[in-house]
Amino acid sequence: MMLVLSIVLGILPWFGIAWTIVTGTVATQDGLFMSLILLVLSAVFLLNAYWELRDRGALAFLHKKKEAVPAAKASPASAPSPGMSSPGASSPAAKAAPKAASEAKEAALKESEG
Repeated sequence: MMLVLSIVLGILPWFGIAWTIVTGTVATQDGLFMSLILLVLSAVFLLNAYWELRDRGALAFLHKKKEAVPAAKASPASAPSPGMSSPGASSPAAKAAPKAASEAKEAALKESEG
């Protein structure tokens, strides 16, 4: 019920803006401020509707998580020799740090969502 009310009250101010434009009062200072106030009211109610839909899981398609692409095994011909390191190579610990930070960020996000 709250979702329907938020959507209706989010759309209703647009009729007031259309009325202001049709009557020609949009060019006055009163008309400009009325349009601004109606836009803010609309934004507040539509934002509430968005949050409600997100909490219900109706907008899950907007929040697709990227799947981790498995690394292809390097062929022996392209692998560097044991004594040589490429300029861009880094230690395994340095590669694990971004992964750990990403996991911590996801855990904090899940915790904040409840």
